[in-house]
Amino acid sequence: MTAPTRIGAFEITAKDACTHARAGLLHTAHGAVETPVFMPVGTQATVKALEPRDLRENGATVILGNTYHLMLRPGAETVAAMGGLHRFMGWDGPILTDSGGFQVFSLAKMRKLTPEGCFFNSHIDGHRVFLGPAESMAVQRLLGSDIAMAFDECLPWPCDLERAERSVATTLRWAEDSLAAPHAPGQLVFGIVQGGVHADLRRRCAETLASMPFDGFAVGGVSVGEPEEAMYAAVDASVPHLPESCPRYVMGLGVMSQMTECVARGIDMFDCVIPTRVARHGTAITRSGNVAIKAAKWERDPGPVEAGCTCYCCSNFSRAYVRHLLHAGEILGVRLLTIHNVHRLCEFMREMREAIAADTFAQFRESVSRQCASGNPLDRQPDN
Repeated sequence: MTAPTRIGAFEITAKDACTHARAGLLHTAHGAVETPVFMPVGTQATVKALEPRDLRENGATVILGNTYHLMLRPGAETVAAMGGLHRFMGWDGPILTDSGGFQVFSLAKMRKLTPEGCFFNSHIDGHRVFLGPAESMAVQRLLGSDIAMAFDECLPWPCDLERAERSVATTLRWAEDSLAAPHAPGQLVFGIVQGGVHADLRRRCAETLASMPFDGFAVGGVSVGEPEEAMYAAVDASVPHLPESCPRYVMGLGVMSQMTECVARGIDMFDCVIPTRVARHGTAITRSGNVAIKAAKWERDPGPVEAGCTCYCCSNFSRAYVRHLLHAGEILGVRLLTIHNVHRLCEFMREMREAIAADTFAQFRESVSRQCASGNPLDRQPDN
């Protein structure tokens, strides 16, 4: 009898001959995740506008929850009392929880940073909250996520070298504290590489984290306003110093063209609010660029949101109908666009996995590059 695969094991199933792209399987307590993978964001124990069955039907295999937000509402103890985050939200697949470290960056006007952690004023009612590595890991343990992220400090862009050096020292200290804290049974823990745009700092941070017994590693502090070239440089400065045997994750990235380039650099996992956020503003992500469905030219258009798409929205409704729902303020319009957008990104990742397995990733990457050069760079060029 074959022994069950160890939780936390990462199997590389295929490699591209020309780049660092690889396909793999990450084994978690709630099942294996095929990589490269895009993770829809469920900040408050829900991916906005979608049910768990929508996620499964549209190819999502792992989703992300937010430690800071769930700590404030409904509270980690409440989630634990309800059987943990999986049971609470009705999702039986893997869940990754961020550490709350991003809020150190995003709530800069509402927080005070100390060597031990960060004091926040709650965005809900203003009450004082403290979050450090011990507190973050305690919340993630109560949530019972499959993958917990180490608490870190996400740097803004731009950031000078002296400030970045202090921050990396803090992130590395917090990484040790995060590993030392108790974890839920079967819970994996990922470290996060920081260092801003400073390559030597990125290398030092990555090498130090790689010496610690993390189950995976993330490249953090990207997609925070820096130029695209600086983002790729940060990935290039980090990945070569991380173990090939562990999954690698770029945090906060959901642009198809950028995910393709990061996969070529050896990245396996991504998350972003893009598919749900732009749907709420009436925008569809398509292989030919973003489409503003509210535009007047779609008023009587009988075609689907994206030709050839097999999602529920495109299989059953016209652009004209979805546009009508959006202009009428009907919730269904946002829901249908969210279904389409999540389907589009998950389908894109499936195509990428297949290309790696078939040794055609170079052609896949080239097709993405040609699309960008044509002036419709996949999901980055609005169609108004």
